[in-house]
Amino acid sequence: MEKLQQMKSALQLCVDRHQDELHSLSRDIWSRPELAAEERHAHERLVRFFSQEDKAWTVESHYKLPTAFRASWGPVGGGEGDPVLNVGFLCEYDALPGIGHACGHNLIAEVGAAAGLGLKAALQSQTELPVRVKVTVLGTPAEEAIGGKIDLINAGAFADIDLVFMAHPAQQDALFLPCVALDEVSVKYHGKASHASAYPWEGVNALDAAVLAYNNVSVLRQQLKPEWRLHGIIKHGGVKPNIIPAYTELQFYLRTPLVKDLCDLKAKAEACFRAAAVATGCQVEITYPTHAYYNILPNVTLANLYENNGKALGIQFPEQPANFSGSTDFGNVSFIVPGIHPFFYICTDAFNHTEEYAEAAGAERAQLYTLRTAKALAMTAVDVVCSPDLLMQVKEDFRLVKLKYEK
Repeated sequence: MEKLQQMKSALQLCVDRHQDELHSLSRDIWSRPELAAEERHAHERLVRFFSQEDKAWTVESHYKLPTAFRASWGPVGGGEGDPVLNVGFLCEYDALPGIGHACGHNLIAEVGAAAGLGLKAALQSQTELPVRVKVTVLGTPAEEAIGGKIDLINAGAFADIDLVFMAHPAQQDALFLPCVALDEVSVKYHGKASHASAYPWEGVNALDAAVLAYNNVSVLRQQLKPEWRLHGIIKHGGVKPNIIPAYTELQFYLRTPLVKDLCDLKAKAEACFRAAAVATGCQVEITYPTHAYYNILPNVTLANLYENNGKALGIQFPEQPANFSGSTDFGNVSFIVPGIHPFFYICTDAFNHTEEYAEAAGAERAQLYTLRTAKALAMTAVDVVCSPDLLMQVKEDFRLVKLKYEK
């Protein structure tokens, strides 16, 4: 117990010592918002941060993806030839169009960087550890639009990582919120243009198909399960009122609490889209342009450890919301690596994806809560690193929850 406390004290002191640099890092990313897959400044800023950090980190820029990076340190502890326990902290840093960092991804980057520094300091403070430990901070771009973590999974970036930690800004501190599975569908109707007044009978109206499809989906909602979501827009509805539209396009998001339910919702939605094509004589093109986001798998052992460490730092966890309809590509990561994705308060009651939340994400008052969260994540990693029994329980939780959710 004394050893654990020494390690946790060391990491807290380290984060406090670097608080100005961490705030500068976050503020710099916040002040130059970049969209998904375009985070060149944020990438360079984070790479420079770790490259200059006492030269101890091995830093790989453009890691697997143009705006991803990896900073690693270690391994230390254990015995020569023992397997390495690679502990990963994830950073996000993409912004939203028009409103900047209204989801606080600049703070996610700061939490990941701070937690990585903290765990490194904790490990350096000890001469003996039960396992060989490596610390990895992984920059994961394009969460808002493309699913950069999924591309990184497919590229093998998580193949050698054994535990993952990250935290997301919200309206309150929460151990776990049930982020839902998400898929995006693009629906394009192809008809035939004609003069809308002189000879409309010569045309095939793609806008009629789009309107029917939208109405079909609206009617379908009455028969959907309460937790399912199906929402969208008409992206292109025609060119001019006196031209029968030859082309229209719709975009919909489909969400279900479990990824295995997405197939059922997709089948129902596609029936609506195809029926509109049949009714109007149009041709329909249905595609899924991005990766599907999975629901997050919980890990009870990690959540309990995080709660204990958070409370020791003064974090209060109010009653958790029963429902939550947000989605994240961390869900896909949680299906391949045991991990935790808590949420943290940043001193605002504003909702994510608003101008007010963007302002709060760049405010100095968010720093206390951000760095406190980073400390709690690193302290949770210390608990697991120092206890083979806890590590075994984390892995068993992961195995059992995967069996439950994959049935």
